[in-house]
Amino acid sequence: MSRIFLSLFALLIFNKNFGQTLEKMSWFNEPEKWEIKNNKLTMLVTPQSDYWRISHYGFTVDDAPFLYTTYGGEFEAKVKISGNYKARFDQMGLMLRIDKENYIKAGIEFVDGKYNLSTVVTHKTSDWSVITLDKTPSEVWIKAVRRLDAVEVFYSFDDKNYVMMRNAHLQDNSPVMVGLMAACPDGNGFSAVFENFKVKHLPDERRLKWLKNNQ
Repeated sequence: MSRIFLSLFALLIFNKNFGQTLEKMSWFNEPEKWEIKNNKLTMLVTPQSDYWRISHYGFTVDDAPFLYTTYGGEFEAKVKISGNYKARFDQMGLMLRIDKENYIKAGIEFVDGKYNLSTVVTHKTSDWSVITLDKTPSEVWIKAVRRLDAVEVFYSFDDKNYVMMRNAHLQDNSPVMVGLMAACPDGNGFSAVFENFKVKHLPDERRLKWLKNNQ
């Protein structure tokens, strides 16, 4: 009986020390005010901050808050987001980033008083796609699935039914910084809340195919 108890205790300690937690992630452009509690990140988004490269607007910025961890290979990342959006272009969601010239950010962006499902894909220069919502959701789930050289981005209002909002290229066989991004290009900051962030490893499809063909 004592051996069983010790084994369970050791497992709990292992999970506590080595489980996936927000506290173990790193900041790129740490905001002045933020808190992590019960697997929830709350931050006051840095005013006049964003991620964008060159196209259309003619400037490059790389200064918004981003809490990340690094993954190689293929994975699925998911988070629930809610924000007190105030100013034009207030935004938050997931970001997958190889470097300053190659990244994808996706989530909610507040433009002209409307909520938009927004994706920015950057390879040297940035592009921007939006889906304008006809309602104001209190919370949204954003999911990104990296497979080989592509990332599929999905949204959901209930964490059950997911709809794809973008399929974009991202170089494969490269480590990726994946995590929680928020930006406030045009305002004085807003409160952003991220909950239940999770990254799940996906087996490499090429390796699985090779193993199957070489049994």
